[in-house]
Amino acid sequence: MADLKFSFAETFLCSAFAACFAEFCTIPLDTAKVRLQLQKKAVGDEVNLPKYSGLLGTMATIAKEERLSALWKGIVAGLHRQCIYGGLRIGLYEPVKTLLVGADYVGDIPLYQKIIAALLTGALAITVANPTDLVKVRLQAEGKFPAGIARRYYGTLDAYYTIVREEGLAALWTGLGPNIARNAIVNAAELASYDQVKQTILKIPGFSDNVLTHLLAGLGAGFFAVCIGSPIDVVKSRMMGDSGYKNTLDCFIRTLRNEGFLAFYKGFVPNFTRLGSWNVVMFLTLEQAKKAFRGELYYD
Repeated sequence: MADLKFSFAETFLCSAFAACFAEFCTIPLDTAKVRLQLQKKAVGDEVNLPKYSGLLGTMATIAKEERLSALWKGIVAGLHRQCIYGGLRIGLYEPVKTLLVGADYVGDIPLYQKIIAALLTGALAITVANPTDLVKVRLQAEGKFPAGIARRYYGTLDAYYTIVREEGLAALWTGLGPNIARNAIVNAAELASYDQVKQTILKIPGFSDNVLTHLLAGLGAGFFAVCIGSPIDVVKSRMMGDSGYKNTLDCFIRTLRNEGFLAFYKGFVPNFTRLGSWNVVMFLTLEQAKKAFRGELYYD
């Protein structure tokens, strides 16, 4: 992924395109993940069984009750998010790495410097993109409404407008704290691990900078990201999908007290399936987009 011959603008465009393509391909898995994370465990009521169960079961329930297209709820906001967040976090990664180690640095950049760079770019990017993330989660969280009950939002633009009108402009940055923590950490897990795994694979005899290497590095990036980021992701989804929590700590404590520690890994399988596939699609597309963007120069 590292290639100093690409300017920030070129990397931003390639990254935004790759992130949007990956988002479109995998958002049904993300919708299932959000529904599972927002599904609260019944307390003192064994009659009400969970509505959603498992990745495929959740997707099937959504498609059956709300039509197949419901799996792509929030796609417009998701594409808004990826254009901004995906472009910034990856576009800034190389410049920030260079800033940390110095322009004259020669050799492999230490892993801890890659992690710091990815933490910084992830935090900055999601601070800008938080409104798009909020709207995406709100739209994904909406299930099938009973007859006579009006929907909260009638589309992406209406969601932005309604939130600002009813909750104020600052509400677009609801959940910013856990979102910064989650995305900074996940970004570090994704970019630094992809960078490191790819660098390690290329040192193995017989491996080259090709699709197989990108595939393996993308899977590694997705696995590390979901293992590290799941607890923060659950808190973020709950705060954005339910305004009943006072703050991040309140959400964390109430979830832990009412549902136990494993609640923070609710939706782990769909989350890994989604993040793993998302990273594979995104990094494969990114590498090919950069190749197409600059042609043979990519291989110099």
